[in-house]
Amino acid sequence: MTKLVPDRLTILVALAITAVTIAILLAMGRTPICECGYVSLWHGQINDAGNSQHITDWYTPSHIIHGMIFYALGWWLFVKRGIGGAQGYRWGFPLAVLLEASWEVLENTPMVIGRFRAVTANFGYSGDSVLNSFADIGWMSFGFWLALRLPWRVTLVLALIGELVAGYVVRDNLTLNVIMLLFPIEAIAEWQAAGGVA
Repeated sequence: MTKLVPDRLTILVALAITAVTIAILLAMGRTPICECGYVSLWHGQINDAGNSQHITDWYTPSHIIHGMIFYALGWWLFVKRGIGGAQGYRWGFPLAVLLEASWEVLENTPMVIGRFRAVTANFGYSGDSVLNSFADIGWMSFGFWLALRLPWRVTLVLALIGELVAGYVVRDNLTLNVIMLLFPIEAIAEWQAAGGVA
C-alpha cells in the first residue's frame, strides 16, 4: 500500500509553512514563551496562566491525534482519490502542516480565544505562546509519523487511548473540545465543572 512518505522538497515546504506561521503569530502579538519567563517540558494545569504556554500539556494528545487524522485525510486525497498523480502522496505531510498551522493561527484570534473561554473547559484560556504553537505543530507531525509507520488499527487504538486518558484526568479532550466549540451541551459543561475543570 502506498504511504504518504514526504521527500526533501515537501519537508522543506512543511518547514517553510512552519516558519511563516511563527512569523504570523509573532505579528499577531503572541508571546514567544510563557509570560512567566521560563519554559517547561510539561504543564499539567488547564485553567491557569501556564495553559498552552509550554512544550507539552493535556492538549498534546489532541495535536498528536490531529496528525493521525490528517494522515488519513492525505491518504484519502492523494492515494485513494489520486489527486496529484503518481507522486501526489508526497504532499500529505505539507498538507497536514498547513492544516495544523492554520488552526494555530485561527485559535489565537480574539474571536476563537473568546469562544474557548465562553463554552469550553478552558475558561482561563488566553491563547498559545509561539513556543506552544510550534510544539503543537511538532506533536501533530509526530502523530502523522506514527500513522505513517504503524498499522491503522494500532494508530486508532493509540488515538482512543489519548482521548480516554485526557478525558478521564482533566475531563477534556479533542472530541469534547470540538463538541463544545461548535455545539455547546450544558450536560457536558456541568460534568466538566463537577470535576473541577471548569
